[in-house]
This record gives sequence, structure tokens and C-alpha cells, in this order.
Amino acid sequence: MKAKLHGLEQKKEGSLQTRTLTGIVKKEDLVLNSEYLTTLLVVVPRVNNSLWENTYESMSEFVVPRSSRKLLEEEDAGIFTVTLFKKAVSEFKANANKLKFTVREFNLEEAEKQRQEMSRLIADKKEQYGTFVRWLKVNFSEMFVAWIHIKALRVFTESVLRYGLPVSFQTLLLQPEKKHAKRLREELNSLFRDLDPTAAASKPDMGVDIPGVNAGQQEYYSYICYSINISLLDSS
Repeated sequence: MKAKLHGLEQKKEGSLQTRTLTGIVKKEDLVLNSEYLTTLLVVVPRVNNSLWENTYESMSEFVVPRSSRKLLEEEDAGIFTVTLFKKAVSEFKANANKLKFTVREFNLEEAEKQRQEMSRLIADKKEQYGTFVRWLKVNFSEMFVAWIHIKALRVFTESVLRYGLPVSFQTLLLQPEKKHAKRLREELNSLFRDLDPTAAASKPDMGVDIPGVNAGQQEYYSYICYSINISLLDSS
């Protein structure tokens, strides 16, 4: 669905020479259901607007006089309509091409189908987005709780392995401001240095890490410490 919607949106980009005319050309801009007449859509460079007005009627004797209407004008070009007899279409296209005017192919039924498809995809995307967000809220909450539980288990297990039994330790959760993180680390090192005098901050933890929980190695301290990256919760 996303790929289809992206494809349709891309067709609306680019110059008037190539992009879709859906949404630009309306039913009332065209002569429809006529046995003899048809309406062509012509891309005219903006600098040649006057040339178009002065020459389109002479590109074929079967052009309906004063039938040209400007539907859209952009910085470099505009879209004009012209009504003529169907039998003169080839002649008109050839003469228009000589003057650097581009006759665009356009099918109203196909354009309407494309417009409806775009509307349907946008509605589906909006509906699925809401469902997906609700699903994420529920499942992310459960996954985050499980992640924190794993962190707590690691702290407990590592504490028992390092300090032994009976269990005698206190678990804390600290959330310092980023600018104070280094100072906090220094204070903790000073406060708990007696627990393991040989500890060095540069010594990597040799324990087995749990894949997906911690992407890198833990540094080794005299106390047990595991970092929790909550940047994914930042609303920005």
C-alpha cells in the first residue's frame, strides 16, 4: 500500500510535461461525448503564452475559434485547452510540436480511477496508521517492562556473583542530567571504591552480554552498573 501511494504521489511531481494531470483537469474543462469534437491539453512555455494565443487557431482550419482556456500556470509553463474536430488532431499535434508546444495525452476515466485510488490509499493509510500506533503503544509498553526486568535480573545476578551470599545490597535507579553524568560517575566511584579496590573503569566486563539488550560492552566498576538508553522515548 505504501509503495502504491508513493508511486501515485511521485506522478504528481515534476514538470507539466510529464506529471499526471489528475486534479488539474476537470470534467467541465473538456468536450465529452461528442461525435465530432474533442478537447486537447497543451503545455505552453510561459514565455510563449502570447505566441499560443496568436497561433493556436491557425494550426488547423478545424480548430474551434476562441476555444482555448488556461487551466493552470506555473513558473515555467501552463496548461491550455483547445477544442477542435477529431479528424484534425494529428495535424494540430504536428503543427503544435513545430512551435515547441506539447500536447498531453489525457483520459478522464483513467484520471478519475487514479484519483479514487489515491483517496482510497490515503484513507487506508490513515486507518492502518491508527491501528499500528495503538498496537505499538500496547506492545512497546510490554517490551519495555520486560527489558527493565531483564536489566534488574542482571543487576541481581551480577551482584550475587561478585559479592557472594548472603545477599546484602541495595538497588537504585539514577537518572542524571546529561551534563552531570560524568560527575555522578566520579562520585559513585569514590563512594564505593572499597567494594572492589582493583576495579578500573577502563576494564571491560567479561560477562556474557544478552543480545539486543546492550549493544556494547559494559565498563567495569567497583559497583554493579548497567545503563538504560531511553533516548527512544524522547518525543523529539
